[in-house]
Amino acid sequence: MVGLAADWLTSAANTNMFTYEIAPVFVLLEYVTLRKMREMVGWPGGCGDGIFSPGGAISNMYAMLIARFKMFPEVKEKGMAAIPRLVAFTSEHSHFSVKKGAAALGIGTDSVILIRCDERGKMIPSDLERRIVEAKQKGFVPFLVSATAGTTVYGAFDPLIAIADICKKYKVWMHVDGAWGGGLLMSRKHKWKLNGIERANSVTWNPHKMMGVPLQCSALLVREEGLMQSCNQMHASYLFQQDKHYDLSYDTGDKALQCGRHVDVFKLWLMWRAKGTTGFEAQIDKCLELAEYLYNKIKNREGYEMVFDGKPQHTNVCFWYIPPSLRGMEDSEERTSRLMKVAPVIKARMMEYGTTMVSYQPLGDKVNFFRMVISNPAATHQDIDFLIDEIERLGQDL
Repeated sequence: MVGLAADWLTSAANTNMFTYEIAPVFVLLEYVTLRKMREMVGWPGGCGDGIFSPGGAISNMYAMLIARFKMFPEVKEKGMAAIPRLVAFTSEHSHFSVKKGAAALGIGTDSVILIRCDERGKMIPSDLERRIVEAKQKGFVPFLVSATAGTTVYGAFDPLIAIADICKKYKVWMHVDGAWGGGLLMSRKHKWKLNGIERANSVTWNPHKMMGVPLQCSALLVREEGLMQSCNQMHASYLFQQDKHYDLSYDTGDKALQCGRHVDVFKLWLMWRAKGTTGFEAQIDKCLELAEYLYNKIKNREGYEMVFDGKPQHTNVCFWYIPPSLRGMEDSEERTSRLMKVAPVIKARMMEYGTTMVSYQPLGDKVNFFRMVISNPAATHQDIDFLIDEIERLGQDL
C-alpha cells in the first residue's frame, strides 16, 4: 500500500532523474538509499556508486559494461576491435541476462563460459578456476565472473568467498547477481547465505522481488566510486553544464545509459521509512518460513518427489507430483516421458480453474518439475495446504 502511494506521487510529479535541478528531492533520496544498500552489502560506510535501472537484466549488463571499461578504458572510444577477445564466466544455472548482456555489448554469447554446478545448483569453484586457466592458455582475457545469489530455478547461492578468492588471484571483476536473493541481506537469520558479497566489485539487487516493492525497482551497486561516470559520461553541454551553481555530482544522468530515467527510488525509500529494516526482515523471514513449511509437508508425502535433497536455501521449492498411475512404475523411458507431461497438464488445469498458478520447467536431464516460489508475505499455511490439495485434485487422473 505504501509503495503504491509512492507510485502515485511519482506519477503525479512526472519528473526525470537526469539532473538535480529537475528532480532535487528524488536525486537526494536515491543518493541516501543507494548508500544504505551499499552499507548493507558490507562496503565501509556505504562507499561506492550505483544507480536504479529498468530491471535486473539491465543492472547485470551495466556490471559487464563497467567491468570491461575498468580493464580496457579505450573500448569506449575505439570499440571491441581495439581490444583482445574477452571472456566472462557464470554458472550454468545463472540468469539468461548474462548472455543477453554479452550479446548486446558485442562481446558475444560464445564468450560467456558456463561453469558447472553441484547437485543443489551452486557454482563449483574448482571448475571456475580450471576454465579461467584454460581461457588464458587460449589467449583470451577473463574480465568478469558473475556469481549468483539466489538462482532462478533452485534458489541457490553460489559460494561467494571461494569465488572472490579466485577473482582476486586472477584479477577478474567479481559481480554478484543478487536480483532474487539480495533481499536476504535484510534478514539477520538468512544473510549468511551471502557471506563474501562484500568482496564483490558490483552487485545487482532487485527490491521489486523479495522485498515486494512495486515494479520496477532494481539497483546496480558498484564498489569503486567514479567508475560508472567515467564509463558512461558523454558531457552533453545542453544538460550537464559544468558552471551550474550546485554540486555537479548530483547530476546523475551522465552515469546512466539512459537519458530519460524513471523515478524508481521513491517507492523503496517510502516503504523503508514505513516498515524499517526490521519490517522487511519479518516479511522476508515469513516467506522463507512458508517455503520451509511447504517443503516439510511434501518431502515425505505420497505422490511427491523433491528435485534435490535437503531444505531449499531460498523460497524456491522444486518438486515432481507423481500421479497414482505412475507410483508403482519402475524408472524407465516410458515413466520419464509420461512424467514430463504431468506438470504442464496440471498447470493448464490450474489456469482453466483459476485457483492457483505454479510454474514448471525442465532442467538438464530432469524432466518438467514444479517450481513453487513464495514472495508474498500475505500467503498463509492454509494457502500452502490448499495448493497441495489442488495439485492432487487436478493431477490424480493423469
